[in-house]
Parts: sequence; structure tokens; C-alpha cells
Amino acid sequence: MKQRHQARRFKSALLLTRPVILALVTLSGFTGMVLAAGGLPAAGNALAGGAVLLLSAAGSAMLNSVLDYSLDCRMPRLTNRILALETLGRTKTILVATTLIVAALLLSVVYLNLLVTLLTLAAVFGYLVPYTLRLKRTSPFGAIPGSIPGALPVLIGYAAIKAYIGPDGLILFLLVLLWQPPHFWTLALRYQEDYRAAGLPVLPATLGSRYTKTFILLYATALLPLSLSLCFFGYCSVGFAVLAFFTGAIFLAILIRALFFKSQVIQAFHATNGYLTLLLLLIVADICLK
Repeated sequence: MKQRHQARRFKSALLLTRPVILALVTLSGFTGMVLAAGGLPAAGNALAGGAVLLLSAAGSAMLNSVLDYSLDCRMPRLTNRILALETLGRTKTILVATTLIVAALLLSVVYLNLLVTLLTLAAVFGYLVPYTLRLKRTSPFGAIPGSIPGALPVLIGYAAIKAYIGPDGLILFLLVLLWQPPHFWTLALRYQEDYRAAGLPVLPATLGSRYTKTFILLYATALLPLSLSLCFFGYCSVGFAVLAFFTGAIFLAILIRALFFKSQVIQAFHATNGYLTLLLLLIVADICLK
């Protein structure tokens, strides 16, 4: 019985870390490492950088669940997250989350460098304080500045290898930065009634679906030339540019069809996840196979 209870609490803790987001955070950070190294990064730095990213992102997600508990209770789609938090308990969740974040910072200090530590602190603080406690609660455009902490894992990974940020790292940072608003807005379109019930002024709930879809398309379109700039500035090959162009074009076609013709917005949300994952894998493969 005790083992079953412990297993249940472990599953709850795992759910609160949001594994899908953790996977994307890790992949974006690893892509930053590959860019910085010009190939596969040194194993020691890669392992330390990956651990910093995983621990800090997991801890931040858990603390976000605590801070947003009263809002999440009004959103039916987050029932499992609420149950997970109640199973683990707020106090234990805070304790585990804080331990994970502190461990990440200690790892960065001992095994990496000051820049990684500062960027990790900025990502954790930016996500939990300005975004979670202020921007998402007060502005329909909160997802735009709120994208900064979500894109910082790229720079954390890059700095874990070089201890500074190069232009190629900044391009990748901008890519992830631009990707996040349309990713969030497609989800907000699908669950706008939930956000209304929680009193959160997300873009579709305040300015309407048509306005939101226009913004999604503008941001998504901007991703294509930005991805190709990695080839233009010599960081990736022409082969990558060709694949990135077709990937971006297919992504836009799926997005337009889902948003404007088929009205299945959840497909648009999944398309954003698929696009970023594939683009990052293309960058990693292109650089490592040079």
C-alpha cells in the first residue's frame, strides 16, 4: 500500500514537470550546444548543460502549477494537473521544485560557468514572476515578452559550451522566441472558454479569433526566412536550407488549413510542436554531418 502511494506521488510529480515541454526545452538547449561546438559537444559539458536545463525547467513547471492553482481549478482541461498537485501536496511540490532549481544552479556554478548560471536564473525568474504572476494575468499580449524565458534554454545550452553567445546562438534564440506566441495562441484558441472562465485575458478571449489567427500566421510566416538565415550566414548548409524551406512551407500549409478551412485548431497546435522539433533536428543533423 505504501509503495503504491509512493508510486502515485512520483507519477504526480512527473506530470507536474510537463514532460513534453521538458523534451522541447532539452532539444532546444542541445541544439544550442551543437551550434556552439560546431558538431557534437563534449560529453561532460553536454551532460552538465542538459541536467541544468532539465532540473531548472522541471522545477519551474512545478512552481508554476502552485502559483496558478486557483486559476487552473477553473479550467477543465487541467483537471489532471490539479489532481496531481493535490496528490503530491503544495508543500512537497514547492520543496521538490526548489530543490531541483537549486541543484541546477549549483551544477552550473560547479561544472559550467557564470553565464549559464545567470541565464538559468533569468529563465526561472522571468517565467515565474513577470510572466506567471503579472503578464499572463493582465495583458492579451503577455505571450510575447513571456516567450523570452522559454527561449533562454537555447542560450543556456550555447553558453554551456562556449561561455559566451555568438550570432548563431542569437538566431536560434530568435527562432524559438518567435515560435512560442503562435504555439500558445493556437492552444488558447482551442480552449478560449477555459481561459475566460479563469479570467485570463488571452488574445482570442479578448480580441477575437480572427485577430488571433492573423497574428499566428504573421509569426509563423516570419519563422521561414529566419530559419533560412542560418544558411545565409554560413552556419548551416544549402541542403539544410532546402529542407528547412519545404518544412516551413508544409507547416504553413497545415496551419492555414487548420485555422481557416478545417476549423480544427488543435491540429494547428500539434503542427507547431512538430515544426519546431523537426527544425531543431534538421539543424543538429546538418551541423553534425558536415
